[in-house]
Amino acid sequence: MSSDKLIIFDTTLRDGEQSPGASMTKDEKLRIARQLERMKVDVIEAGFPASSNGDFEAVKAIAGMIRESTIAGLCRANDKDIQRGIDALKGAKGNWRIHTFIATSALHMEQELRMSPEQVLEQAKLSVRFAKSACPDVEFSPEDGSRSDPDFLCRVLEAVIKEGATTINIPDTVGYAVPQQFGEFIKSLRTRIANSDKAVWSVHCHNDLGMAVANSLAAVMIGGARQIECTINGLGERAGNTSLEEVVMALRTRKDFFALNTKIDTTHIVPISRLVSQ
Repeated sequence: MSSDKLIIFDTTLRDGEQSPGASMTKDEKLRIARQLERMKVDVIEAGFPASSNGDFEAVKAIAGMIRESTIAGLCRANDKDIQRGIDALKGAKGNWRIHTFIATSALHMEQELRMSPEQVLEQAKLSVRFAKSACPDVEFSPEDGSRSDPDFLCRVLEAVIKEGATTINIPDTVGYAVPQQFGEFIKSLRTRIANSDKAVWSVHCHNDLGMAVANSLAAVMIGGARQIECTINGLGERAGNTSLEEVVMALRTRKDFFALNTKIDTTHIVPISRLVSQ
């Protein structure tokens, strides 16, 4: 991949749907997916196949219809979830991706997972290995990555890249990051991890402090990330996610500074913004 290309990963249909009152029917999801494809979004995260039969069917339908964009399904780091994702996506018309995640911050490991760091490391490796056996395109996210112990995070990420993860996504799950620090954090991970050049680095920021777009762009400029996860209208749980249209227009308007390209056809921004807000 050329160093001046930025991958736009849209999660309106997955994370965006988690904002209050934003649940969508299968038909609405299909309409949005079709519009995202027209807009030339690189990756469309279509849903969380294991979360419900409705989500499974929606992901399956989108994968069976979209040809130009890669379709991703989000799966927790266990075989049951990942198998559900594979079943929903394997009939895809175009490229597809398994996106698997597990929490790596001390708080989440203790309170939510009730697992030791060693168990989390092992689970992450096994899950990526299982996903990779069915799909060449595997993305891994350490949930609450921005608040995780950097030494432990490096161990986990190095291990999952070794197992074949092709994209490493660092989520700022609770919207805690600030731009300069977050950019340096991504840079230090990429510097410290021996095999970091084997994966595309990605960020998934939340807007709790109003800095999701700024954090994402700092991760790209300072940290060398080359994928941004975002949503139409910045839709998402709590204060929302990184706004796709703000990222794309910032890169386009200030090309003199960012020197990065996206494939996005910006003439589709207004129509899809209206469609989603309806």
